[in-house]
Amino acid sequence: MGESKRRKAALGEEYGQDSERIFSWLPITKAQSEKFIKITSTGAWIGIGIMIAIWFTVRFIGPAFGFWEVY
Repeated sequence: MGESKRRKAALGEEYGQDSERIFSWLPITKAQSEKFIKITSTGAWIGIGIMIAIWFTVRFIGPAFGFWEVY
């Protein structure tokens, strides 16, 4: 029995139903691209939150303790 037949027997109904690619020449599936967008969007929001926390610390908390002089 050839490799193809073994694979077909093992996968059954799911044989040949790979996730659709974005472009035929690009080895990235639509599911992978959606996961990438989700991860990068989450990372961007985390970065925005950190930036706001640092800005708040430098702008308000630092001068309250006298670390930076505000004119």
